[in-house]
Amino acid sequence: MSKVVIISGHPNLEESFTNTVILNEMEAGLEDVAIRRLDTLYPNYQIDIEAEQQALLEADVIVLQFPFYWYSVPALMKKWIDDVFSYNFAFGSKGDKLKGKDFILSFTIGGPEESYDPLGYNHFSIEELMRPLQQTAYLAGMNYHKPVYTHRMVYIPNVYNELDEVQGRAKDHADRLTAQIESITHSAQGRINKFVAEWFAKFDVLPEESDYFTQYLAKDIRLAMPEGEFHGHEGFRDWYSMARGVFKPACEHLVEQVEVKSSSTDTYQVELRIRLKAETYAESALKGEPVDMLVNETWQVSFDEQGKVVIHDYSVVPVLG
Repeated sequence: MSKVVIISGHPNLEESFTNTVILNEMEAGLEDVAIRRLDTLYPNYQIDIEAEQQALLEADVIVLQFPFYWYSVPALMKKWIDDVFSYNFAFGSKGDKLKGKDFILSFTIGGPEESYDPLGYNHFSIEELMRPLQQTAYLAGMNYHKPVYTHRMVYIPNVYNELDEVQGRAKDHADRLTAQIESITHSAQGRINKFVAEWFAKFDVLPEESDYFTQYLAKDIRLAMPEGEFHGHEGFRDWYSMARGVFKPACEHLVEQVEVKSSSTDTYQVELRIRLKAETYAESALKGEPVDMLVNETWQVSFDEQGKVVIHDYSVVPVLG
C-alpha cells in the first residue's frame, strides 16, 4: 500500500474527544501510515520546515486532520501550511515537489449539517468554505479528493451530545477516511490518476531519451496526434523527436480533468483535458511563439501482471477556439 502521512492540526489533542479517536483508528487500520501530531511536535509553533517537507516528500497520500475552527483550520495548522508549503517547494518555478500526490481534508465540525446552508445560520456549504484549501492543493499540483467530514462532533458534558454518540461518529468517520484512502491507493482510477500525473511531469522535462515513455507503451500502440498517426515504439520515438524539436524543456502540462471508464474486464478508457504551456524554438514551425493550448486526450490502457500501466491507444485532439 502507498505511504500515507496524516498531519494532525488539533492544538491540544489531550482535550479532544473525536480527533484522538480518528487518529487512533487510522493508526490501527492502515498498513503504512505516519501521523504527525503538530501540538506535540510544535507546542511553541516553531515549525521544523525541513522535517515536515521531508515527511511530505516520502508520502503518496497527504491527509490534513483537524477540527473546523471559524470556518477554517486551527492556527497551528495554518502556520504549518504557511511555513511548509513554501516557494519552490509547493509552488513557484521549481515548486513541483508535491505534484501528483493525493490530498485529502479530514475534519470534525461541531455544528449540525442543516446550519451550513443558505437558509442556515452559517449560510455557506462546507464545500464552499473549503475552496481556499482546495485551491492550495491545485496550486501545488496535488490531486484534490472529496473531503471527509462529520457534523455534531462537539461533546460538552450534560449540555451538548453524548460521549458515546460523538465517539461512535468519530469511528464511522475513520472508517470512511480509510475507505477513501484505500480506494485512492488500490482502485484502477486511483492508480491511473497517479500515473497520469507522473507521465506529464516527465513530459514537462522532455528528457533526451524516450525510454521512460516507451516502457509504458504497448508494442503495437497507435498514436493519433495533430501531426499525424504513428504506430509502435518507433512511431512514438519519431513523434517524440518532433515534439522535442518544437518545445523547450520546462514546459507545463496542467491536468484539468481525468475520467476513467471501464471498457472491458481488463481495459480502461481514460479521457483527459490537458492545458499545455510551453516555450518553442525559433527554428521550429511555431517560430519561437509561446504556446498556451487546450487538448482533449483519450487513452486506452490496461495493467500488466506487475500492475504497471500499459497504453494501447493514445489520441490527442486540440480544443479549438
